[in-house]
Amino acid sequence: MKSRRIFTSVVGMAALALTATGCGAGGGAAAEFPQKRIDYVLPFDAGGESDITARLQQEKLGEILGQTVNVSYKPGGGGALGWSELTRTAPDGYTVMGSNLPHIILQPMLRGDAGYTTEDLKQVYIFQSTPNVLLVPADSDIQTLDDFIAEAEENPGAISVGGSGDFTANHIGTLMLSDMAGIDLTYTPFSGTGTAVPALLGGHVDALMSYTPQISQLGDQVRAIAVATEERMPSFPDVPTFAEQGYELADGAYRGVSVPKETPDEIVQTLADAFQEVNEDPELIKAFEEQGFVLENYGPDEAATLTEERTAVYEDLLTRLGMVP
Repeated sequence: MKSRRIFTSVVGMAALALTATGCGAGGGAAAEFPQKRIDYVLPFDAGGESDITARLQQEKLGEILGQTVNVSYKPGGGGALGWSELTRTAPDGYTVMGSNLPHIILQPMLRGDAGYTTEDLKQVYIFQSTPNVLLVPADSDIQTLDDFIAEAEENPGAISVGGSGDFTANHIGTLMLSDMAGIDLTYTPFSGTGTAVPALLGGHVDALMSYTPQISQLGDQVRAIAVATEERMPSFPDVPTFAEQGYELADGAYRGVSVPKETPDEIVQTLADAFQEVNEDPELIKAFEEQGFVLENYGPDEAATLTEERTAVYEDLLTRLGMVP
């Protein structure tokens, strides 16, 4: 940084140097961001919805930011392992991590050892959502949601429902259905959709509380018996909602990216603007629709507000179920 004034005093020169150093460490660095590769880390297995989304974004995001974007994976604990590590990552914007609601709400709420708090993560942008969908194998005797409920009533706890992680959208969806229908289901967590799907197809679980993209990806290998939306999705007009079958269940996962909470606001906004621009790309919009994703546009402030709203909903349910410590 150059001063517009000429200082003849040695003290004045020293003061200017100190000021310049301070600016370089803060505002200057933020203003020049980014100047090197961006690491886009996913805290789930490859092959799931977060991975599909990141791969669709990767090239366009790199073009906008003017830097290479590298996608990598750090699965474990339904995302908790990665988010815990993110809190110890340099808050410089060069590492962004996929973050999901309700995961980052439920894990700290219900685990004493989540390794992070919701407030430890600064949400940059929420760019898509995927409603929950209840799937059974195509050769299952269960044809409808009524069949599923009847089987659960007849054999309490015997039906195993797989999903991505503990205290995630799939988990809370299973709890919501159990609560609304008055049934006892056994939820089986997997490290991500990429491992949950083989478990269903291999007969290791009876059903899967998964996400809408799996309807098209799995095709005739599965039967979708209910989707957690207010109305039927245009992409899947033959799949009935939970609501039309008597259960007001509308929920799923909101996906975005987060950085450590100490990350400067200027850097966060640069990243948010980039993801917003990616979301405006016609090719990505078309790909999202084909995959069964719902396009969302929540900037940092809007994401924080949505998080507060969903926190109240989940806290009410889990308190009634006696699950909040």
